[in-house]
Amino acid sequence: MTALLASQAAMRSHFPGFVVALLIAVTAQFLSEHYGAPAMLMALLLGLALNFLAEDGSATAPGIAMTARTVLRFGVALLGARISVEMLAQLGPQLITLVVGGVLATIAFGFVLGKITGRDWRFSLLTAGSVAICGASAAMAIAAILPRHDRAERDLSFTVLSVTVLSTIAMVLYPMLSAQLGFDARAGGVFLGGTIHDVAQVVGAGFSIGPETGETATLVKLIRVSMLAPVVLGASLIIRASGAHNGTEGKRPPILPGFVLGFLALAALNSFGLIPSVVAEAANVVSRWALLTAIAAVGVKTSLAKVLSVGTGAIATIVAQTVFIGAFVLIGLRFLG
Repeated sequence: MTALLASQAAMRSHFPGFVVALLIAVTAQFLSEHYGAPAMLMALLLGLALNFLAEDGSATAPGIAMTARTVLRFGVALLGARISVEMLAQLGPQLITLVVGGVLATIAFGFVLGKITGRDWRFSLLTAGSVAICGASAAMAIAAILPRHDRAERDLSFTVLSVTVLSTIAMVLYPMLSAQLGFDARAGGVFLGGTIHDVAQVVGAGFSIGPETGETATLVKLIRVSMLAPVVLGASLIIRASGAHNGTEGKRPPILPGFVLGFLALAALNSFGLIPSVVAEAANVVSRWALLTAIAAVGVKTSLAKVLSVGTGAIATIVAQTVFIGAFVLIGLRFLG
């Protein structure tokens, strides 16, 4: 009985903040549909403008914190319903190797660049992982397993803002670059899906060229998304084994984060054909709304002044990572013919 009452009290304390984040997400989606602005970017910017709602003692602070953490992990887990072994097989071993190699090489490049520029390893993993895998979604998933520190929210907001802006620029420029390079529909799809950060922008860029390019680009992008679970799991194990969490805020990371386990379980069920297409599509919609609501909450938790304090070096870092993955995929496509 006591546990039930405590649970009800927690729900009541979390409800106002969750509703605020959800309303921001709905507003961001409205702006996206009517004015063409990326929904993730709008949710983050609107959230930043309402930072006062996350101040200690406010009625919305507990729910904002819960949404930025729990709803985020739920949304990432549901991404697994889009992944299957059959999907991976459609691309062929050479192109799969190119895409996976691009992800791993970009993360490695991020760490090397971080060492050269004196950036914290957490910032390097966060930015390089988001560039390499799937933009804002990857940034939020990686942030969930990093040891907590006083710049965590600032770094996450900066990364989401940066990869979303860069994805939008790439959505406009990369189709023109693909045409200039003389890529056919398949090669163009691989280039777009292998280099643009966010799924929505990949779809927009690919189908702006044609249906075959759009389908190939989406498939390649989903292969990059499938790398989210092994990268997050691997990073979590390394952080735990190295003791990198010691001396920081927060608890020791679990061996297998629950949201990664959910991602893998859904991917396995989908691979065996146990998830009907209508359920997979519903999971995709719920996942998108969960992530949009979570990034709105992250925005509310973050001070705009702190985001702007990240410096031009951080901007140069994430741009360099973006250029690196683009060059890697282009060279790979030329090599494969």
